[in-house]
Parts: sequence; C-alpha cells; structure tokens
Amino acid sequence: MPPGGLKPGGLAHRDRKRILSRMQPVFLSIGHGYSAAAIVSALGAGWHVIATTRSPERAEGFARDGLAPVLWRSGGPDAALSGAAAEATHLITSVPPGNGDPVLAALQDMAAPRLRWIGYLSAPSVYGDAGGGWVDETSPTTPGSARGKARLRAEEEWQAFGAARGVPVARLRIAGIYGPGRSTFEALHEGRAHRLIKPGQVFNRIHVTDLGRIVAAAAKARAQGPFNLCDGAPCPPQDVVTHAAELLGIAPPPKTPFDPQALSPMARSFYSENKRLRSVRVGPELGVELLYPDYRAGLAAILAATG
Repeated sequence: MPPGGLKPGGLAHRDRKRILSRMQPVFLSIGHGYSAAAIVSALGAGWHVIATTRSPERAEGFARDGLAPVLWRSGGPDAALSGAAAEATHLITSVPPGNGDPVLAALQDMAAPRLRWIGYLSAPSVYGDAGGGWVDETSPTTPGSARGKARLRAEEEWQAFGAARGVPVARLRIAGIYGPGRSTFEALHEGRAHRLIKPGQVFNRIHVTDLGRIVAAAAKARAQGPFNLCDGAPCPPQDVVTHAAELLGIAPPPKTPFDPQALSPMARSFYSENKRLRSVRVGPELGVELLYPDYRAGLAAILAATG
C-alpha cells in the first residue's frame, strides 16, 4: 500500500473520517509543485493539505512531508480526485490549460459540498502587450498570444464555475517565478543563462516565498477577482543575469542581439509582449508587503541561504 495509508483510489477511509470529524480547513492543491509548496508553507498550522500528483515517487515524498497525496492525471480515472474534492474547503490549481482546462473538466460534475474558495494560478499574458506601459488589476484583458487567450478563457470558465456554486474565485496572475533552486544562479552554473538584448523589453518577477504568502493570504480571506503577483521592479532580463554573475564573482555570458528565430516558440511568445506589472490590490486588500520587492533583494537572500 502506498505511504500515508492511501489506497489507489485516493484517501483512506480512516483519514477521510478523521478529517471531517475535525472540521478543519482542507486545502486541495491540484498539480502540486514548486509554487504550491510555498503556498502550503505560508498557510501555517491548522490546515490539512491534499496534494495531487501524477507520480507515485512524488506521492511518497508528499506523504513524508505530511501531505495527503492523491495520484491523479487528467484523462485518467477521476475517483481519487472526486474523493479529494468532496473534502476540500479551499482549492488551488497549478495545471495550465491545453485545449480547455483539464482540471475544470474533471471537477465539473463532482460534488464539493465544503468548498469555500478557489484559487486559479494564471499568468499576466491575459493582459496582452502594453508596449512597455504599466498594467494593474484594473487594466483590460486583451491577450494577443494563444497562451494568453487560453489563460483568459480558463479564468472565465473558473469564474463561471465558482459563481454557479456560490464560491469566490481568485484569479492569480503570476509573473516570472524564481527562488531557491530555481534562480539565475542555477542558470549561470548550468550554462543556460543568456543576455538577449531587445531594446525596451522588461519583465517582472516574483520570489516564490512572496508568491506563497500572497496566495495564502487570499485563501484565508477568501478573496476573489484578479490579483497581480509581481515584484515592484520590472527591468530588462539581462540586468538580472549581470547582477547574479556579479554576486557570484564570475563573468556574465556575452550579450546577444535579440533574434526571435533563434528562440523556442514559448520564449518567442514571452518576448512578444512587453509590460510593467504592478498590483493595486495585494497590499491594500490582503495586507501583504513583499519580502523581496526587487530581484536584487531576492537574489541576495538566495545566495545568503546557500552560503
């Protein structure tokens, strides 16, 4: 039998009975990964966490970390997810849309009698290109890329799903995520860092710890509507690479003129849009002040933690 008392169908009966008897909040993380782990950490004590994964090996790791793992993949048997949905009071999904949202398709006809809040992890691509101008939660959503249109469609479908069930939905539009183990330092060490020069191009980022704190605050407040999860320092991407190399005491990679034909389709999509993100809601409504308001603070903390 897999760890944590789980059977292939999902949570063991004794775990289900124990959770419901306590009436504690149950946080269901679908597609649990790097960002979701930071969210769970920020939630703190008092939550029972159910985490889905496609991997039996990752499920074993979840159980060791005190999570209740559920094996589920879109297009496969949904019994395990159905059992988890029946217990969840709060739900986040980190699964990106494909031809439609696979999580929403699976949940559509499932009973979720305890559900009180949904968080959909989305992306700023829903805003489209702003020509380098500022964008906040009040800005119109006019996606130009296929991925942006898919994200906006998924947001709207989740909003409709929540409205039909009387459950608030937070649309969490997340800038480029970095943090321990997933930063420019690793890219430099592994030879993956580049300094592509596209004049005027800027991006925002968000340290994964701040991401977790914002989503946890939204979950606890049962906040709804759009939130931009971003730092306060949009800048050219090559500046981050240069600064990280300086912190490591190594030479940065050479500057390379921007050539869209040399990029992957995903990278071309990212570089096709240029905007400066900010939030007018995270601080005033959730009371969250960023620990890492710019990449300099975030990289310094990562380096200090790794010695």
